[in-house]
Amino acid sequence: MVRHKLGIAAAAAALLALAWLWPEGTEPPVNARTAATEPNASGTSAPPSEGADEAEDTGSPEAPNTPAASPEPATPKQPAPSADTAPALPPPSASPPPAEQAANMYDGPLGTRNHTGDRTVALTFDDGPSPEWTPRVLDMLREQGVKATFCLIGAYAEAYPELVADIVREGHTLCNHSWFHEFDLGTWSEAEIRANLQRTNDAIVKAAPGAQIPYFRHPGGQWTDRAIAVAADMGMESLHWSVDPSDWDDSTTETQISNRVIERSEEGAIVLLHDGASNQKDMCGALKSIFAEFTRRGYVYSAL
Repeated sequence: MVRHKLGIAAAAAALLALAWLWPEGTEPPVNARTAATEPNASGTSAPPSEGADEAEDTGSPEAPNTPAASPEPATPKQPAPSADTAPALPPPSASPPPAEQAANMYDGPLGTRNHTGDRTVALTFDDGPSPEWTPRVLDMLREQGVKATFCLIGAYAEAYPELVADIVREGHTLCNHSWFHEFDLGTWSEAEIRANLQRTNDAIVKAAPGAQIPYFRHPGGQWTDRAIAVAADMGMESLHWSVDPSDWDDSTTETQISNRVIERSEEGAIVLLHDGASNQKDMCGALKSIFAEFTRRGYVYSAL
């Protein structure tokens, strides 16, 4: 018993000496995790000290306490870019470009017009009016809801004024095709060309007062600069074509006419056909197939 008491006394003396020798203001190191979980005086677990490790214990050695890093200096706020230095904004999205023209409008001989200039197709009928075939063509166009262009011969317009009036009444476009289909018209003098075209216009306007005649088509496509210039001076644009199925030839069959128009036509085409002169029966037969195929392709017609 005496030895036990002496041991307690010696331990107490050692603690007092340690307390006397320990530097003032410091504490002996303790394990942070152990200190955080040891009960305090009130019997509850002490909250973890600020900055205590929140990771699960993996059994690795404790890292030594290190002083907190000094906060990095704040990065100076950059000035907003000026109008001179600011990057250019991307341009706004452009609207879809318009549909490209099927072909140049004026690729015909001597710069004459041979395309509609857009995605539409145009049917043109030469050498009328014909009392036998023009009414049939008008009926077929009306059934399809198609407007076309009629290139009229002056002598026939004078002979069948009621047909000219019907063409205008149906909303089709008119074209001067000379007085009597003179192939060599373009070789005449300017005065003679003008007289021929004026006589034709007069016959058309007499049949359909107030009618507009915006186009001239030279017989046989035998264009000359002189004829084009005279027509332009009279307010008429020279109109050629891009598709010629040779329906003016008696030896051309209905199938040939149909196939040639269908194979050679595309958006923007101006198709040459005839409601007068010769092979109208085969032309009218072919027109049914042409309408069917153009409808299948979704073509839209233009009266120019």
